[in-house]
Amino acid sequence: MRTRRGGFLKFAAVFEGSLLLLAFGFGGLAGIDPVAALRFDLEGLAYGVAGTLPLCLVFQWSYGTRLAGLREIKQVLVDKLGPFLAACGIGDLFFLGFLAGITEEVLFRGFFQPWFEANWGWLGGLVFSNLVFALVHWVSPLYALLAGLTGIYLGFALDVGGERNLLVPILIHSLYDIVAFLAVAASYRAGTAR
Repeated sequence: MRTRRGGFLKFAAVFEGSLLLLAFGFGGLAGIDPVAALRFDLEGLAYGVAGTLPLCLVFQWSYGTRLAGLREIKQVLVDKLGPFLAACGIGDLFFLGFLAGITEEVLFRGFFQPWFEANWGWLGGLVFSNLVFALVHWVSPLYALLAGLTGIYLGFALDVGGERNLLVPILIHSLYDIVAFLAVAASYRAGTAR
């Protein structure tokens, strides 16, 4: 289990770290600072924590539903990620959640959304950045659709409160991923305990 955990954490760190390299590399070429809108303030913290609740409620419903497409997604997540997440401790899962939330939001909301906005306006930025987000999260057509809709939610969250703050979608994404990782690990453990 230790080898599985260590290898998985290293792979995640390298993969997610490469997203930061992409964000800053593309940002340098396009003249966009992907963390320009990152502000650490209480308002952003509050919006980020509160904004996690709707996604977690949707996740809880979808994770427990009997709808065939959603059950298939759950099974794929448990089968593919479950062994790795179950080998991790709670601190590891928090690390992974924040790692994914920070790196993916810096790339998709910090670089791609402003880059597409520069050419196609706010709505174009929201739509096109989340088409890319959906494609990168392709597990199945339904999963990609759900990821794209989640990305749109995160894109709206970037501008909540009237002033753009990357902290809000980072927190929502990170906290949501932690909840999802905990659920997938628990499902895998429950399945292997039978």
